[in-house]
Amino acid sequence: MPKVPYAAYLRVYEPLAAFPEPERSHWAGYARRERLPTAQDEVRAALAALIARPVRVAPAAESADAFVATVDGVVCVCPWWTRLRSWQALGDVGHWLMPQAVVDLALPPGARRSAAEEYDRWREHNPDARPWIRSALWHVPVRWFALFADEERIFRKAGDGSGPGADEPALVYRTPMVQARRRVARGLRTVREAMPEGPMVEALTDVGRWLEEFHPRSLVELDYGGLIYTISEDQLAADHSVAEVTEGLAALAAGDVERATRLYEELTDRWLTIRERQFAS
Repeated sequence: MPKVPYAAYLRVYEPLAAFPEPERSHWAGYARRERLPTAQDEVRAALAALIARPVRVAPAAESADAFVATVDGVVCVCPWWTRLRSWQALGDVGHWLMPQAVVDLALPPGARRSAAEEYDRWREHNPDARPWIRSALWHVPVRWFALFADEERIFRKAGDGSGPGADEPALVYRTPMVQARRRVARGLRTVREAMPEGPMVEALTDVGRWLEEFHPRSLVELDYGGLIYTISEDQLAADHSVAEVTEGLAALAAGDVERATRLYEELTDRWLTIRERQFAS
């Protein structure tokens, strides 16, 4: 099995018009490069940082790379901002499902403290900074599924494409920002009315606020990323988690709490089974 981060990614691609100068000119020139980096390039860069000695919790400088997509003739970019994402990921260390001794071996406490202090100093001068990419280890958060529709699902079997990674399966969803915002707002309203104290209220509020930070003509993408190495191709082909969340929210809106609860439990149980594979030897 390839040594890659077993993570899923939620990305936002913003049009060049969303960036102030000189960033706009930089990304415009960047998008015209003959070869643009792929997700595998980002993975290789992340792995190189992980094996560095001494351990680097975050890169010394911010990444100058980005993913590029063309949407209705408009060039959109998704900056990696690896350094900021690394700092923010420190907040998730306490939620890792592994012994503290293993965590401390991978990321020594002293290195974590130094990185946290560095992040605090940086944040003082960049209070409004936010990443264009969110990631989740060993699963896809249920709230991410609420942003998409099943017809936006793009599944590729191994060997069905060309270029880097074409020999591997892939599962991606893409939707316009306006649709993502509309769906998360509708889902949040439904959940608040049915179960205002449930965990999905806070989860949908969080992702909704994040989406509001971006240009309204952006593109939102959910990529199963490294999770393709934990799920068989047949299981990927059969995975319609977005459709299940859509059905669950519709049941909740119709007052069928029992059906909505059953769908939610079935979905979360299936993803918990995948998440527990991180402990397989």
